Amino acid sequence: MALIKLHHVTIDFPIYGMQPSLRRAVLGGLLRYRNGNSGRDKRVVVRALNDLTFELRDGDRVGLIGHNGAGKTTMLRVLAGIYVPSSGQIEINGKVSTLFTTSPGLDSEDTGYENIITCGRFLGMTKQELVRKSPEIAEFTELGDYLSMPVRTYSAGMLMRLGFAVATAIDPEILVLDEGLSVGDARFTEKATKRIEMLIQKSNILVLASHAESLIRQMCNRVILLDHGSIVADGDPESVIAQYHELLKKPQVLSFSPLDEAYPLL
Repeated sequence: MALIKLHHVTIDFPIYGMQPSLRRAVLGGLLRYRNGNSGRDKRVVVRALNDLTFELRDGDRVGLIGHNGAGKTTMLRVLAGIYVPSSGQIEINGKVSTLFTTSPGLDSEDTGYENIITCGRFLGMTKQELVRKSPEIAEFTELGDYLSMPVRTYSAGMLMRLGFAVATAIDPEILVLDEGLSVGDARFTEKATKRIEMLIQKSNILVLASHAESLIRQMCNRVILLDHGSIVADGDPESVIAQYHELLKKPQVLSFSPLDEAYPLL
């Protein structure tokens, strides 16, 4: 059974190399610092996610919505294991497959065929899986003889095709998906969309970050609304999207969620 549990998860990003006077002038007190009594010893920290607690189980199709800078991408990267929580705990049961970068482990000097193996292993596929899936991956790319050439000779569109074909050859239990994924021309995009829909159907849990309300309504049975790194709503798509509309009526100014009062303002 696939499972995701977040318990009071917080993500802080330290910013190094900024002098106190510059911090005050540029950031206007939006950031805070921690450690030490002198400005020289203190560390500026941006809070990207603030005290998140929720649980996802088999059958959950969750949409992440919120304005730019709300924390959606950070959330995806936490679930993918790219970011480790600064505090709190995360428990994940099941194989997590990500689809917001299509070329993990790609080597520009290797051929397309060699990169199918390298990127596949990077994504956690076994040798047996790659032997079985490589012919289908190669066919899906439609790159033909170019697969025998170094990928440094590829155009941007060809690289997208290769990376997408490998990344979507996975057998996901937990699928983490970014709507902003780009896969090339219109014809290939239509083909790629069908492949993504098949992946979603096979997955136990889906987490999709998107600004497209129609896509959220189509793909998701639950929506989490993020605002400045915090969860402000979690429920059925229609009610949470309605709350999002209300939130959008308010002036949106990018800022950072407040840190512990133990960390004084600049």
